[in-house]
Amino acid sequence: MSTAILTGQPVPGSSLEGDLRSLGFDVRVATDTGDAETLLAAVPADQRVAIVDSRFVGHPHALRLGLTDPRFPAAAVPGAVTAQPTARQALTRALARETSAATGGAPVVTGNLAERLAEALDADGVPVHRPELGTLVAAVPADPQARNEARQAVSAVDDEAIRLRSAVKARDGFFTTHFISPYSRYLARWCARRGMTPNQVTTASLLTALIAAGCAATGTRGGFIAAGVLLILSFVLDCTDGQLARYSLQYSTLGAWLDATFDRAKEYAYYAGLALGAARGGDDVWALALGAMILQTCRHVVDFAFNEANHDATANTSPTAALSDRLDSVGWTVWVRRMIVLPIGERWALIAVLTAATTPRITFVALLVGCAFAATYTTAGRVLRSLTRRARRTDRAAQALADLADSGPLTELLIPVLRGRARGTAPLSAAAGALLVVLGAWFFGPSWQLVLLAGAYVLLAAEAVAHPLKGALGWLVPPFFRAAEYGTVLILAAKSGVNGVLPAAFGLVAAVAYHHYDTVYRIRGDAGAPPRRLVRAVGGHEVRTLVVTILAALLTAAQFKVALTVLAVYVALVVLVESIRFWVSAHKVGAPAVHDEGEPA
Repeated sequence: MSTAILTGQPVPGSSLEGDLRSLGFDVRVATDTGDAETLLAAVPADQRVAIVDSRFVGHPHALRLGLTDPRFPAAAVPGAVTAQPTARQALTRALARETSAATGGAPVVTGNLAERLAEALDADGVPVHRPELGTLVAAVPADPQARNEARQAVSAVDDEAIRLRSAVKARDGFFTTHFISPYSRYLARWCARRGMTPNQVTTASLLTALIAAGCAATGTRGGFIAAGVLLILSFVLDCTDGQLARYSLQYSTLGAWLDATFDRAKEYAYYAGLALGAARGGDDVWALALGAMILQTCRHVVDFAFNEANHDATANTSPTAALSDRLDSVGWTVWVRRMIVLPIGERWALIAVLTAATTPRITFVALLVGCAFAATYTTAGRVLRSLTRRARRTDRAAQALADLADSGPLTELLIPVLRGRARGTAPLSAAAGALLVVLGAWFFGPSWQLVLLAGAYVLLAAEAVAHPLKGALGWLVPPFFRAAEYGTVLILAAKSGVNGVLPAAFGLVAAVAYHHYDTVYRIRGDAGAPPRRLVRAVGGHEVRTLVVTILAALLTAAQFKVALTVLAVYVALVVLVESIRFWVSAHKVGAPAVHDEGEPA
């Protein structure tokens, strides 16, 4: 339990003690600074502690925002300051200075102790989060008249309505904003009042999507209709878990990972279910399912890589960005641009409706067309912004791009040899290598000519990352690598002509894509990239591409199916075990609590 130390007895008629207890605080009252220091020292070091001015008047939700958000080591609102275990020492030092400065046993209620402590934390190098309260009231009235005015201001504002509104993301897609969030926020409140956690809702969303995939796999019209309905229900729950986290401030490291990775698992499991259902009806759409997964994953890595490249860029000006800002002032263009990029809400709605009303083939074709248009639109905009802005990218950005590249042991061996080559050709080298291996797979199929082209791809890929990726278009290197590896697997599997090869290829790409998404989420959570031992164990993109081409050249189609299946199982086991180990241990040791605000698009 957390502990709140009041700076004196609350004013008669104040609900402060009750409000703090409702937020999970054990309330204790200090008589002076020395007593406050004693009470602070008695609180276990692994617990949150808050110092609250006994004269505080405000909304309970203002206290909730200021004192219970787990994402910040220290936070404050007017009249209250809190510190998590990582900031406890700094708070103890600040309070000790207050005690040593006190004379004559002056009561702590004077002089706004909480405010001074918050300023001392900032001065001590501990950033203090101050949430945006908007119309919520948080004040320390100095006299009865000011207290009466503050209480009237509290009565005039419905903090529960504000809490419900703030549970919804400020920026979301058209479908989610207008068709899901108006009621899912109430579902989130219902869950909160029954003690449910966001992780439980996230798991329910996954199970619902898996049942939907199972319904689609039946291949019947009734199954397709049920699948479409369940997919929408899964998306409602997917929105609810984030809204529940924001409503009750139940952010966590593990929750952020589950929310992000389950989205991918749900969508790709549903693709597999649709492909199985189509096969029951005599239509083989595994190539389309794998193509949809590849396109969606490459789309995401474009977004992730661009955002990381410009995470902390300086001199960030661009005529393209200025045009986008001007368009934002025209309301209807905002929604149009959000819809045409086909974010998760629009995408799942499209899939659900087409599943229920048409066939899996039509569903996948429409999905591929929509995602291809969205990918072209977003990538073109990012390229234009990169070419027209003058920005100096940092070492952190270059390291993030290098981690996203997922280069393996062959690249490590080649980089020392290639470092003397000219800089600035990274995107061209990556693009040339990707074209060589993908077109080689298309024209030569399983052959030793393709193996030679894959060898050239390895050299060009190593050249692309031989120098830090700080160029204007350096962020394109990871997407080119993803397209090369995934595309080669797809084409070789499609050309095999044997049943079962494409599903095996689907499993392999799904396992590798999970590894790449896991890398993204670690970087976004400031947890660092996966360890090099993991990257070496699964080969890196260039080793996997080369191995797949060698297997295709050496083996018969039936043997190739077995080899892809074994490779898929191996990669899945290695990356899942390491990923689960990392995120669970990070959660247990109290890594910074975050929450994924949805896929970039």
